Order: sequence, then C-alpha cells, then structure tokens
Amino acid sequence: MENFIVSARKYRPQTFDTVVGQKSITNTLKNAIKNNQLAQAFLFCGPRGVGKTTCARILAKTINCANISSNLEACDQCASCVSFNENTSFNIYELDGASNNSVDDIRTLVDQVRIPPQMGKYKVYIIDEVHMLSASAFNAFLKTLEEPPPYAKFILATTEKHKILPTILSRCQIFDFKRITVDDIAKHLLHVAEQEHITADDNALHVIAQKADGAMRDALSIFDQLVSFAGDELTYNTVLENLNVLDYEFFFQITDYILQGDITGTLLTINDIIGKGFEGQHFLIGFGEHLRNLLVCKDAATAILLETAPSIRNHYLEQSGRCPVSVLLTLLDINSRCDLNYKTSNNKRLHVELALMQMCAPMISPDSFQATSPKATNLAPAAPDPGRIPAAPPIASTELPQVKKPPETVRMKDIKSDFTTTTSIKKPSVKIENGVLSGDEDPSRYEASTPFSQTELVLCWDEFADTLKNDSPHLYANLKNSPPVLQSGWNIAFSLENKVLEDELTVRKTEMMEFLRVHLNNYKIQLHTSIAETPKNVKPYTDKEKFELMAGKNPALRTLKEELDLEIEY
Repeated sequence: MENFIVSARKYRPQTFDTVVGQKSITNTLKNAIKNNQLAQAFLFCGPRGVGKTTCARILAKTINCANISSNLEACDQCASCVSFNENTSFNIYELDGASNNSVDDIRTLVDQVRIPPQMGKYKVYIIDEVHMLSASAFNAFLKTLEEPPPYAKFILATTEKHKILPTILSRCQIFDFKRITVDDIAKHLLHVAEQEHITADDNALHVIAQKADGAMRDALSIFDQLVSFAGDELTYNTVLENLNVLDYEFFFQITDYILQGDITGTLLTINDIIGKGFEGQHFLIGFGEHLRNLLVCKDAATAILLETAPSIRNHYLEQSGRCPVSVLLTLLDINSRCDLNYKTSNNKRLHVELALMQMCAPMISPDSFQATSPKATNLAPAAPDPGRIPAAPPIASTELPQVKKPPETVRMKDIKSDFTTTTSIKKPSVKIENGVLSGDEDPSRYEASTPFSQTELVLCWDEFADTLKNDSPHLYANLKNSPPVLQSGWNIAFSLENKVLEDELTVRKTEMMEFLRVHLNNYKIQLHTSIAETPKNVKPYTDKEKFELMAGKNPALRTLKEELDLEIEY
C-alpha cells in the first residue's frame, strides 16, 4: 500500500513563481537576490497557512543554488538543490521556536553559526514560531542576529508579530504576508483537482475557499477530507453536507420573502433551516454576510468586494437590484441586534423568528390589512386612528354577531403586522420642491389645532411614558407620578424632579412632542419644563447631587476633585 501524502505537502510550492497570493513578497526577494542585497535577517509574519515557511525554504534553497536560472529560480539539479530536496542539506537548518525556546538552545545555535558552510555560499537558519522564544533566549540571540558572519542568514517566521521584542524587530527585514483571496485559493484547488483527476464543481471549490478563511493549508486539508468522502467527484451539495455550511439558496429565498412581506414563507424557511441541524446564530451570521454582499453589489466600485463563484455572483447582482439601500441597512441593523442578544435569550428560536417577522413588517402593504374573518381580526386588530385618543371599548353584547363565513385559510402575510414600536413615530413623507410642499400626505395637517381636554392629555401622556419603561425607568417614573398641566394657548407645563431628568427629557423632547401632536391632532402644542424645588428633608437623587451636598459640608472634597481632575458619573 502506497503511503498517502497530504495535498498541503505534495503540492507545496518549490519555486517563487508557484507561491500563491504573495506576488509582491516573492518579487522583492527575487530582486534582492538579483541585486545581491540580501539582509542578514528576515522576519516573515502573517496568519497561518499563507506561505511563510514555504517562502523561507524557497529563499534558502535559491541563494545556495549553484546554477540560478535567468528568472532567479533554483535549478533543482545542483548538489545543493538535490540535498535540500532530499532533506539532507547541512547548510539549511529548520528549528521550531516552541520546542527550542530556552537560552541553552540559542547558545547551541550560536555555536553552530561559527562553523562555515560545507557546500554553497550560506548557512541558513529558519526558526518557525519565533515568538515562542523566552525573553532570555531573545536577549541571548540579539548580538548574533545583529552581527552574524557574512555566510549566515536567519529567517524568522511567526503568526504573532506583536509578541516579538522591538530589539529583534529592529534587526530584521520584515515581510507581512496577507491572507490569500478566495479566488486564488479556488484556482489552486482546481489545479490540484486536475492533477489528482478529480471532477470538482466551481461553486464547491469556492465554498471550500471561503471556509478556509484565507489559509491555503486549511483549504487543502478540507479538500483532502472531502475527497475521502466523495471520491473522484466533488459536488456543491457534498461540500455543504460535510462542512455544515448553509446553502446560499436559503438566504436568497428568505430575502425574497422579506421583500414580499411574506411572514408565512419566512417562518417555514427558517423552520427548514433549523430542521437541518443549524443553530440560529449560525443562520444569523450567514444572513448578515448575505445582506452585506447585497449591499456591496449596489455599486460597481464595491462589487469587487464580493468573493463568490461567478454563477452565485450573478444571483447577488439580480437580487441586489430589487433591494433599496435603506431596506438593506434596516435589515442589517435588525440582524445585528438579534445576533448580539442571541446568547442571552432564553427562547432562542423565538428570538430569531421575531427578528425575521420584524424584517417582514415594513414590507407589508397597508392596503392588504383587511380583516376577512373573526380569526384574522383577533390576530391583528386594526390600529387606532393617530388623530384621536382611542375610545374605551364597548361592553360586549350577549348576542352573537352575524358574520360571513370565513375563508378556509388565513395567510399570515395578509394579516396586519403590529411590530413597529411607538418609540419611533413615522413622520409624514413631505418634501419641498420649488418652494412648494409636496408629498403623500396633506401638509395642512401641520395647521391642525383640534381641542383636547386635560383628561385626554393625561391619557396620551401616560401612553408615551409606557414606551420609556425599559429604556429610561427614572424618566418613566417621573412622567407617571407628575401629570402635566394644560394651560392656555395649548401650552403644557411639566415639572421634573432634578436636572438629570430634565436633560434626559430634552434628548427625547422631539420624539415626545411628535407623539403628542400626532395623537392629539394638534400641532400648536408647546411643552415647558421646570425643576421642582427639593424639600430640605429629601435625600439627594443622583451622584452629582450627593457630591454637591458633601462638598457643601466639606469644601476640601471639591479641591480634591479639581486637583485630580476627577469626573462624576451620572
């Protein structure tokens, strides 16, 4: 039985030209060889699997080659190249910084540096994961790294550049390796598949490349795993099944349902996704990426940021054309907030479903909100007229009303959604064109001054206060406990307990005034606030008031605060 060699080793680049995705670095190294301007020490840093050690080995092999080609590549035929390929070279040493991180290990290395090379021009030391060296080992290495013999070259590789001492960094020529793009990884995987006589779908290779997250070694490892499962034919569905990746079509389908305001279709689709074993947060992450891709497709300048297969890219461009930017931003905001609160939610499935229903809510046409049956009416009662205070419900009659026969089914997308919150009042869509008001609503509504009573004012006032119960509990309590006073000329007087609450109400004043004016149908309303005098026997309310009380008794506290430049949080 022939020994199996993983693709990451079997297809490891042997020349600068075969390195994937690091063209700028390989060109710089080739020019340094050509101009005989090799530094005494190099530092290759970057994420895993991007070619740091591979480039170090190619550089060490090339500078010792006796017959460098015209394009500055090793010949693979001289004695130095043959010994390197057979891992028998005495001029090139590879060390692991994780297992050779003590001072004694570095002393041994320094002693070896003193011996000239037996074959070729240079002795090259490749130290991988160099950030694992101890501080003492680094210090023992400093002098040799700064002034090595002319035949000694050091190539250090690390994934954590920030852990290396600045004194080491200053002695090295630093090369920052970048993540390999999805397209470059997919092309290399296609080359490997052709060499192994494996039929691979382009979409499947792009999914593998995205899963690898910029690391070629990870991509090749995943490729080997999938070939072991699927054999000589690698399909898109096989990759999705084995990598636990959600199909793009689910995201496209849910987006279509949201654009149609179809809550039923959205809930059934998320049910299928959960039924396939995917976690809700897995869906939220993928859907957020999907919305982001739709957003970058809105402009040709940002469309290059889309890293998918060509066939899927066309699908993104088609759906993006049907999605307004404002809608995508709203959906992204809802998705991000749902993802942020997912872990703290007790009912995680309902948490995701509620977010999807909120996404569907703005898309539902108001013309379709017609209760066609008692069942539909109970599910979504009609919204109250924004121009008046809702009247108290009448006492139910003991006689059953005569109703028409309801339809056999009620679609959720035909039911009025009531997910919009009262904390965000939608203003009439009115704009100014050539000095004339225009829009989808009558601008004369801003001239309305419908009379209302103190009782109606208090009812509307309490309704707005209820919207602040969770966000601003202190302001909510003040609004509930201190009713407003209706004065002449539609002026409303209101007294707050302290300056902190007055500042908080100032932030929400525009929102509050819009709420009162719309619900009372009176745009002449003006709100006047004041701070109530605090009785002497009442304790201070905020930290700032407590400090002022203590500073009044002991002025040294104020001096201490000013000298230390302290601030009071409130």
